[in-house]
Amino acid sequence: MLIPITRKKFEELIPLTATADQYRYHWGKFSDILRRVLISFASVVAVLILNFFTGGTFEIICAILGSATGLYWLWDPVYRATRRNLECRKYKYSGFFQGEVLDIYTTENLIGKEETVNKQGELVIVENRERRINLEVGDDSGFVTIIQAPLLRAHRSIRRGDIAELLVLSNRSDLSRISRVSDVYLPEYELWVSDYPYLRKDLFVEVSRRLGRQSQSP
Repeated sequence: MLIPITRKKFEELIPLTATADQYRYHWGKFSDILRRVLISFASVVAVLILNFFTGGTFEIICAILGSATGLYWLWDPVYRATRRNLECRKYKYSGFFQGEVLDIYTTENLIGKEETVNKQGELVIVENRERRINLEVGDDSGFVTIIQAPLLRAHRSIRRGDIAELLVLSNRSDLSRISRVSDVYLPEYELWVSDYPYLRKDLFVEVSRRLGRQSQSP
């Protein structure tokens, strides 16, 4: 089942600025926070040095720059999330898709490499891998997409044939060519599967309930 939705509803589901889930995603780990704090500190020092050597000529400009760079560690997650939202909002059309889980499997993906030194003093490259769930979702029309996300314990309950819902994005008004899909919602478990939280989850659940009832009515 694929039902087009209005532009207004689409912009509510994927707002311009960061949602709480998106902000938490880009907030990152302690190392990410520390990196942003160090960038903020270095930037403020650079602005102070600039202000000193210009003799305070650009004091107001330096004050604005200092405030902006000093809070970089706080607003950078908002900036990153807003950029990703803008990438989605460039698509002209969207639709609510309801299908089913056709297949489910796990993989180990390389997420990074680190250089370290072993006991013999030799340089060793260590690969960081992460177990991920792969959901193959589709319907009778032939549309099939694969959503990948970090594997969680809650994913153990997912089975083939489970109802799966998501938002599809396209530049064609008839949605005949899907360019991007959102996170997946499994209403039977009230469970989300996603690598990145594109949607306002509370609003999507409302859409799911309303359109789901429409599809079940005679």
